[in-house]
Amino acid sequence: MAEEKSRPHIELGVYQRPEADQRITATEVIAGVLSLIWLAMTAGFFLIVDGSGTEAPFDSIRFVMILIAIFMPVAMIWVGALAVRASATMREESRRLQTAISAMRQSYLAQQHNGGTSQSVEKKLEEIAAAQRKTESTLATFTSVRPAATPAEDRLAIPSPLQMDEQASLELGTPSEALAPPLSVADFIKALNFPETAEDKEGFRALRRALSDHKVSQLVHAAQDILTLLSQDGIYMDDLTPDRARPEVWRKFAKGDRGASVAPLGGVRDRSSLALTSARMKQDAIFRDAAHHFLRKFDKTLAEFENSASDEEISALSNTRTARAFMLLGRVTGTFD
Repeated sequence: MAEEKSRPHIELGVYQRPEADQRITATEVIAGVLSLIWLAMTAGFFLIVDGSGTEAPFDSIRFVMILIAIFMPVAMIWVGALAVRASATMREESRRLQTAISAMRQSYLAQQHNGGTSQSVEKKLEEIAAAQRKTESTLATFTSVRPAATPAEDRLAIPSPLQMDEQASLELGTPSEALAPPLSVADFIKALNFPETAEDKEGFRALRRALSDHKVSQLVHAAQDILTLLSQDGIYMDDLTPDRARPEVWRKFAKGDRGASVAPLGGVRDRSSLALTSARMKQDAIFRDAAHHFLRKFDKTLAEFENSASDEEISALSNTRTARAFMLLGRVTGTFD
């Protein structure tokens, strides 16, 4: 029970497309009230009629007409309520679609203004790039595993001098994060992927450990903020399937390399997500600041993590939801150029 109470609040919608909204709106409330009023009125009417006249023999046609008179208006009320709700949903989808179309149009006009190659040449280049991406993804799958002295569950993700020195004395004034258990590589990677569902106890346990680490908690908070902002535009990390870069490319980026050697990190090819993110970066100052803050934290954390991580662990890190957000934002901002 104590474990459930200490579970951090995580908005699962930051990386999973939310289910259809099942909340009761004002339209349903009004429809329900009107239905009750109509039923009360018809009940009162028939009570008065039956009480003022003599009892008549049963007439099947009259009975059917009474049922129609009672329930037809109720059915019409709820048909209207459902139509109003469907109309609101369509307006919301139309707004999102219009935003996506506008962003894609701006991107297309910008490309046209800067000049471009012919369609035939572009198609050939796209085919070559697709073949190259397929090869890179295959090679990334068969990454070499560097021998590690201890398992990933026991080694530290980002060792600090205080944690490395087993003889260090805990003097008065020692920060609270220094007293917390060290974060292992396995928990570090699992925390950056966030819990799969609300019942993912291992995911929440790893997330709590990551939040107790001063350095990693800053990255976790920055990632949660940017994933939430991206979800507002309908961009979810589970919908992205970026091309996987080899661990050597991530190591080059962590060591400060930029340009063509780290270009495979920009493996997000979803044009809609790229266009929406690019438009949001230009129009929303809050989103832009959150994105740059997240990129800085990820870059700094990756540089420290790479020193002690194996190729297999770097490959696992690159497949987390946090790394996918980094690849998306890094391509939009030109971080890999």
